[in-house]
Amino acid sequence: MKESVASAARGFVTRPWTVEVGGLVNKPKIFDIDELLKLAPPEERVYRHRCVEGWSMVIPWVGFPLAAVLKQVEPLSTAQYVAFQTLLDPKRMPNQKTSVLEWPYVEGLRLDEALHPLTILATGMYGQTMPPQDGAPIRLVVPWKYGFKGIKSIVKIALVADQPPTTWNIESPNEYGFYSNVNPNVDHPRWSQKIEHRIGEFRSRQTLLFNGYAEQVGNLYTGMDLRVNF
Repeated sequence: MKESVASAARGFVTRPWTVEVGGLVNKPKIFDIDELLKLAPPEERVYRHRCVEGWSMVIPWVGFPLAAVLKQVEPLSTAQYVAFQTLLDPKRMPNQKTSVLEWPYVEGLRLDEALHPLTILATGMYGQTMPPQDGAPIRLVVPWKYGFKGIKSIVKIALVADQPPTTWNIESPNEYGFYSNVNPNVDHPRWSQKIEHRIGEFRSRQTLLFNGYAEQVGNLYTGMDLRVNF
């Protein structure tokens, strides 16, 4: 599957590219991708990456905090969530011609999650520019959540008052919740989330709560029932 995605993405053009940031903000703006890259110094962030299907990796991303973008537009006090949208262009993304999902791909975070220092917009990985099949030119990375929350090829970010729709929650709400925090105590309806297979290793390993980032992000969910808010 990875090879077929890479094949379909071959030749994907990422310039020109703009990201519209608006909604409940004081200063809505359309950023050119190269303008975005100048908002904050690029950082290498080595994060654990956990797929909802039970495999995991350790990835050295290159990017900058999402908070740096949100600071530019000055969110209003009524903004509680951040909604993301990927590019909708079946000519450039041929798999969007299928009906496997409702397009465009959309995702969302609570505002405090979006502003957390661990949340980044990535523009590269393994010391290289982001490959098309991995979300070029810019994608979301939230390391304590399952990988599908990391929306790729972002073209729109909106600050909103209400919880936004997300693609996999629309597709199968009993399997994929809005929060999608890595949690070994909340199984997927069709498989356990207690263990994972780290690519490159022979033995499975125990999955950690919040993908091992509980100390940094656990306070975001104080008092919440994580089985209900999965």
